[in-house]
Amino acid sequence: MSLILKEKLTGPSAWRGADLRNDDSWIIQLSQEAITLIDKALTTVKNNGLSFPNFTKDDFPIHAWSDELASYAEEMENGKGFILLRGLPIGDYDSDDLDIINYGIGLHLGTPVCQNLKGSLLEKVENVGDITKKETRVYETNLYLPYHTDLSDVFGLMCVRQAKSGGLTSLVSSGAVYNQLLEEYPEYLGVFYRPMYYAHLGTDSSNKAPVFSYHAGKLSCRYLRQYIELGAELQDRPLSRVEVEAMDVLDNILHDEDIRLDMMLEPGDLLLANNYSVMHSRTSFEDFEEVDKRRKLVRLWVKMPNARALAPDFPGQNGFPPPEA
Repeated sequence: MSLILKEKLTGPSAWRGADLRNDDSWIIQLSQEAITLIDKALTTVKNNGLSFPNFTKDDFPIHAWSDELASYAEEMENGKGFILLRGLPIGDYDSDDLDIINYGIGLHLGTPVCQNLKGSLLEKVENVGDITKKETRVYETNLYLPYHTDLSDVFGLMCVRQAKSGGLTSLVSSGAVYNQLLEEYPEYLGVFYRPMYYAHLGTDSSNKAPVFSYHAGKLSCRYLRQYIELGAELQDRPLSRVEVEAMDVLDNILHDEDIRLDMMLEPGDLLLANNYSVMHSRTSFEDFEEVDKRRKLVRLWVKMPNARALAPDFPGQNGFPPPEA
C-alpha cells in the first residue's frame, strides 16, 4: 500500500519551472539522420500498402534510433519526466503521414493505447466541440484546460498548427507541487492519499484512486479535478469541505509562476511526458477563421515497458479497453 511521504522529494523529477526557463536541455533538436530515418520508415509503410494503425513496429523500421528512444524513456521515468523533440519538417507530410509517424514512434517507445471507448489510438486536439454539451471534452474546445494527468504512462502531443493567438502549454512537476504542499500545507496531505472517486470518461461509472501515492521509492500523481467532482456526483457522495479546501490549495500551487514551465509548441514539436510525475495544462486560445489554419495537435497515449511499479490502491489505467470487433 502507499505510504505518506513526509520528507521533501529530491532529484531531477522535483524541478521548478523557474529553474528551467534558462535551461533548454529538455529540448532535443532532431538530427538530420533521425529525420531521414523517419522518412524512410514512412516510405516503407506506404510502399507496403499499409496505413495507420494497421502496421507493426517492424513495419516502421527506425530501429537505428532505438538507443536514443531508450534514453528518452529513461528521462521520462527517472529524470525530469518530459522531453520535447523539435524539428520534424511538418510541411513535408500530409495528415495521414503524420499519423503514421506519430504512431510509429509510439510503437518504438512502448504500446500505444486507446484513448476513448471508440478505440482511438490517436486523438486530434482541436477546437471542434460544442461547449453547450456536457459530454464535450475540454480539449475539444478553445477554453482553458486545467492542470491534469492523462490515463496512460506517457502522453505525446505533436503540434501540427498553432492558434492565431494563445494556446500556451504548461507543465508542472508533481514532485515540486508535493514539496510545496509538504512545506506550507502539511495538514492536507492525508486528504490526497485518501482514495477519491474519478469518473470514467464517457460512462456513468467511476473508480477510486488517491491523488498522490508513494510506492517503491517513487511519488506518483493522478489528478483531474473535474472528474473527481463528477465522480463524487455519480456516487451521490458530495465532496467534504476539507476535500474542497485541499483541492483549492493544490490548484493555487499549480498556478504559481515559479512552479510551472510555460511553452508555446511549434509545428513539428513532439512533447512527451510521464503522467505520474508531470501535470499539464493549456491556456485558452483564438483560432483562425479558416478551418485549415486552425490550431491542431495530435495526442498519443503510450504504455511504457519501463513504467514504475504502482501501489495496489493506486491502480494504473493505460487507456481504455479496445472495443470488441
